[in-house]
Formats: sequence, C-alpha cells, structure tokens
Amino acid sequence: MPNEARPSTGEQAKQHALARLREAILQGEMAPAQRLVENELAERFGVTRASIRAALIDLEAQGLVERIRNRGSRVRLVTVEEAVAITECRMVLEGLCAARAAVAASDAQLDELDELGRAMTKAVADGEPMTYSELNQQLHAKVREFSGQRTAVELLERLNAQLVRHRFQLALRPGRPQHSLDEHLAMIEAIRARDPQAAEAAVRAHLAGVIEALRE
Repeated sequence: MPNEARPSTGEQAKQHALARLREAILQGEMAPAQRLVENELAERFGVTRASIRAALIDLEAQGLVERIRNRGSRVRLVTVEEAVAITECRMVLEGLCAARAAVAASDAQLDELDELGRAMTKAVADGEPMTYSELNQQLHAKVREFSGQRTAVELLERLNAQLVRHRFQLALRPGRPQHSLDEHLAMIEAIRARDPQAAEAAVRAHLAGVIEALRE
C-alpha cells in the first residue's frame, strides 16, 4: 500500500500495522527477543503509536510478542520445550485435518497434493532446503484447507506461527529435508487412498519425527 494511501489512525491503521508486523515476524525479518520500539514501528508503517500499541496487544494474544512491564515489547522467544509442546498439540489437530481431508477432498484437490509431493521431491533432489520448507508449509496448509475443519485450522494457524524460528532451523539442518520427504509422501498417499486412519497415522508419525529433531 503506498504511503499516501495508508490510514494513519483507527481500526484500519491497526489492521495494517498488525498485518505488516505479523508478516515481518513470520518471515524472520524480526528476530526472537528483538525489541519492538513503538516510535520506530509507527514511522516505518505510517501509523500512530496508538495503532502500533493496539497491534502489539493482538500479537501478544497470538503468542508472537511479549510485553514486559516497564520495558516495552519484544518478539517472543519460543524455547525448544515450548516448541515440542506446540508440536504435540499439532499432532492431534493436524491428524484430525488429514483424516477429514481423506474423506472430503475432491479429486482435483488430491491432484494438487500429488503436484506438491512431486515439487517437494524435486526440491530435495536439487538441494534446495528453503524451497522444500516453503512447499512443506504449503502442503500442510492445503491439507488443513481441504479438511473443512475450520476450528482446527484456526487453532493450527496460531500454533504454527509460534514455530517459525524452529521451522527455519530444521529446514537448514543437513539431511533433514531428505528425512522428512518420505513422511510427507506417505501422508499424501494415505489421503489419496481416502484412508482417514492411515492419513492421521502418517501425520502423527511425521510430527513425532519433528519432535525428535527438535530435541536433538
């Protein structure tokens, strides 16, 4: 949005600041524990400090920001222990979504999953871990979307946002994409076979592998 078109105050301004701040955190532009100075952010995003403050309150509720008494706000640092706990919750919710997708997905949607699986295989073969990581996220997002389980999707979006730092670290770990590729292909195969039990088991097995990798 051009500077002159940005609302500087009110709900629209808060939503603008919220979207931009959230994107910066999720893209890794703002590091864990980095201080979030209201004046600087207001100038950067062309809104008032009040809009920034309101956006930071929302981001705190989402688990992305922590506000420290008398010290302001900073990007929340998620520990390995917290990441493991979050992933344990993901096992239940993503397993549910995979089981639902196995029943509800259309043939065209199943073809989309196959296409993602082929792209992930190519990314691993080409030695492109960040491409693989992005495709990984797309695959999980598609499974959630195709499940039609809106409550689980909303919960997972909040949980997954808190894992961004750990996701990047795992993606760059030598050998990790190759290890997880088979797990993702098994998930796709089970959903394509319209076997909800196998789909849920495949997701749980994959995320159990993620937990093991986090603890290494």
